[in-house]
Amino acid sequence: MSDQPTSKEDHPTGEGFIPHLAVDAVIFGFHDKQLKVLLMQYSKTGLYALPGGFIRQNENLNDAAKRVASERTGLTDIFLEQFHVFGDLARHDPTPFASFMAANGTEPDADHWLLQRFISVGYFALVDFTKVTPTPDKIFDSCGWYHLNALPPLIQDHTAIVNKALDSLRIMLDDKLIGFNLLPEDFTMGDLQSLYETILGKSLLRPAFQRKMLGLGILERVAKKYSGGAHKAPYLYRFVYK
Repeated sequence: MSDQPTSKEDHPTGEGFIPHLAVDAVIFGFHDKQLKVLLMQYSKTGLYALPGGFIRQNENLNDAAKRVASERTGLTDIFLEQFHVFGDLARHDPTPFASFMAANGTEPDADHWLLQRFISVGYFALVDFTKVTPTPDKIFDSCGWYHLNALPPLIQDHTAIVNKALDSLRIMLDDKLIGFNLLPEDFTMGDLQSLYETILGKSLLRPAFQRKMLGLGILERVAKKYSGGAHKAPYLYRFVYK
């Protein structure tokens, strides 16, 4: 859980929000064989966290997740997938939020709603990070992309949330690929394989990969890509939207 105090979120009782429930968004960014994750740094603390927030009393859960992701990325059509609920007692640690509030001039009472136990619903997204404008709000010093193999220490169980999101992304990739909208309208099988290899973190055999992708029934072949000699030109593909 990572809080996003705006209007009433810093109210001692959390007026207007569903108590003890949060959303955390693992926003993966892909481009040119790189896979990164979007992180926030809390103001004046050096503490890092995932983008997250709370659910308003008059707001749908999925709408809250979309709001959080949109506020941090500037994207309005981001594809989000709910992947897990994090509710272990061990994840409750009020220290980061108490430290943040104290660093910014507020000494919260022990029963402040932000210091209570929260269950968090995890969502992941996969976007082209070159199309994102990372946007912090007033409680953050920064909002930026970090390589998965070089993440700073994260608050609470956010490292575990990232790892679970990555596992879920890899498992769901075949089914969710079209929704991510990461490739141009027409692309080569090599482009698609590069995307898979980056996300899976391993090399794939080209013939086996091509058979698998064609067998999914989500691609149609549209033309050959001219590269000087017709016999060397790779086929172009596009997604079939059903």
